[in-house]
Amino acid sequence: MTDLSRLQPIGARAKIGVIVPPSNTVNEAEFNRFAPNGVSFHFTRSPLHPDPAADDFQKMLGDVAKAMSDLAACKVDFATYGCTAGSMACPSVRLLGKMTETGKMPANSTAQAIVAALRELGIDKIVMATPYTDKTNAHEAHYLEDHGIEVLAAAGLGLNTSLENVQKISRVAPAIVFDHAKSVDRDDAQAVLICCTDFNTFDAIEPLEEALGKPVVSSNTATLWHTLRSAGIEDRIAGLGTLLREH
Repeated sequence: MTDLSRLQPIGARAKIGVIVPPSNTVNEAEFNRFAPNGVSFHFTRSPLHPDPAADDFQKMLGDVAKAMSDLAACKVDFATYGCTAGSMACPSVRLLGKMTETGKMPANSTAQAIVAALRELGIDKIVMATPYTDKTNAHEAHYLEDHGIEVLAAAGLGLNTSLENVQKISRVAPAIVFDHAKSVDRDDAQAVLICCTDFNTFDAIEPLEEALGKPVVSSNTATLWHTLRSAGIEDRIAGLGTLLREH
């Protein structure tokens, strides 16, 4: 018989809220699959905006505030904005400021997490693989270069052109993610970055590191790592590459 006196409630160590675009399905499954003991993830959705800067981010931040109100109702301990393109579009001080102001809790974002992860690994020269168009890749490369990370090459799958195509991102198999990321690597790159929180990367990270002999970071490994550490969870996680295994 189970000794109930030894059991803790779900999320006893930390309850973490995650805001994702409506079409996202991958990071919800990946985060819960690798959640450390006593940590629970709780997801809500917020619309994506094709040009969030058009109204000085007012509509985007209004939607983020609504999502944060939902997470506050769950009484989570920490919140993350789990979308690469969205978090690289809106200035972090405004995005995280709105999240903290509305939710009354500390918060981070995928954009912030990627930069922090690469700095933790001592990396400033990368190649980038994404499911995006060249235009989106150029925007994200510009963001990274503004934060001291040189993007030597980038390749995308051109899928973020319509809702129908965006919905295909989560259905790209890990083997294709592996081949796509491997194809963009260069000898002078210190690491490979795979962008997009709706991309199946977790199963490809370790095989890629073994094949390429260098760290491989994805939007989801960076977000998971930075969020856990920011929430005070220091557990090392095997199976997701150098970042979560050693840092």
